[in-house]
Amino acid sequence: MTGALHVKIADNIREQVRLGELAVGSALPSESQLCSQWKSSRGPVRQALATLRAEGVITGGAGKPPVVCSTAIGQPFDTLLSYSAWAQSIGRTPGQRTLELTLRPADEQASSSLNIDEGTPVVQVLRLRYLDGERAMLERATFVEHVGRLLFDFDCDSGSIWAYLFSRGVRLATASHNIDAVGADPVDATHLEVAEGSPLLRQRRSTRAAGGEIVEFHDDRYLPGMVSFTLENTLDVRSGLVRNAKP
Repeated sequence: MTGALHVKIADNIREQVRLGELAVGSALPSESQLCSQWKSSRGPVRQALATLRAEGVITGGAGKPPVVCSTAIGQPFDTLLSYSAWAQSIGRTPGQRTLELTLRPADEQASSSLNIDEGTPVVQVLRLRYLDGERAMLERATFVEHVGRLLFDFDCDSGSIWAYLFSRGVRLATASHNIDAVGADPVDATHLEVAEGSPLLRQRRSTRAAGGEIVEFHDDRYLPGMVSFTLENTLDVRSGLVRNAKP
């Protein structure tokens, strides 16, 4: 592993949780033990534990030993444009199976989400996404026609749509995300193999190109035991603005 020591420590603990070496309810080694294991001062160890607490992987603090409380892997906002890139960044294997790729007239939801007239042609994609071979998310994506048409020359089972569009000159500049919880509808239930009404994490995203045009809208439904969402902010002391930053 490369990078700062606190990142290495956090990554190592995440991997132990993922592999089941540290089960939910298990206590982590003490700070002293982690310092000895990593030949580190307490600073990097405490920073790694703070990161894992913020992600919801562990609990504890203020004199209480850290305990594993979740096996869900956090997905930071800065990688939400590409599920594949996020999975690979944490050492996991992404996968996908395309269920639908079609050109159709925009309905009320698509027209509102993309700021276009109803009936305007759009391209819609429905994909089942995997994490290490397990079902993790049902992806619903709607693209404006001139962007979506590029996908008819792409094998959507082969990898990242975002990376392919970037290779074709599409520059996605900004994204707006909305995260909430919904009950599984019949389509979710069928493809994620859960009962209708089961709780799912939903991520809705509108993405704009460099010129400001909304070019895609996502409505993605995640199995909550497979993924969680994290956001870390930093304060720009010069402007007083809070900006998103990588964990």
